[in-house]
Amino acid sequence: MGYVVMQCNARSEDYMSKIQSSLRYNKGNYTGIKQLSLESGKEFSTVANELIEEALKARQCPGIIFSEGITGRRARIEGTGIDVWEIIRDFHGMNDNLNDLKEAYHWLTERQIRAALAYYKLYSQEIDERIQRNESINQTSIAERAPYLMPAVK
Repeated sequence: MGYVVMQCNARSEDYMSKIQSSLRYNKGNYTGIKQLSLESGKEFSTVANELIEEALKARQCPGIIFSEGITGRRARIEGTGIDVWEIIRDFHGMNDNLNDLKEAYHWLTERQIRAALAYYKLYSQEIDERIQRNESINQTSIAERAPYLMPAVK
């Protein structure tokens, strides 16, 4: 079953390729990236690349923002608390039926729903991996990763 998504202005280049180049930052950007680097413990270039990647994705898919959470940064529908992976998981669960999706998320605008679908069209591997990771969570995995969340045994 097909569906139509919003146009995203993505290039088909591999964003994971590394190319060394010189970049001049304005002082405010440099200071901000340096601070994020110190806070996160990540290298300056890693933080700068993450910020650039998110900015490109946000520009390519209007209506998508990025948010920090316990599982890391993830794509979210602007103006909501809903992650793109949640919409796509439900969309697939509805056999990719756009009308069913619109009915299930009746409070979202069509533009918001289409933004999530457009993001998925461009970054399906990222979203599929997040769905898989979230579906693999069970009591055993929670107990292993966060035993303090488990009820005390009496």
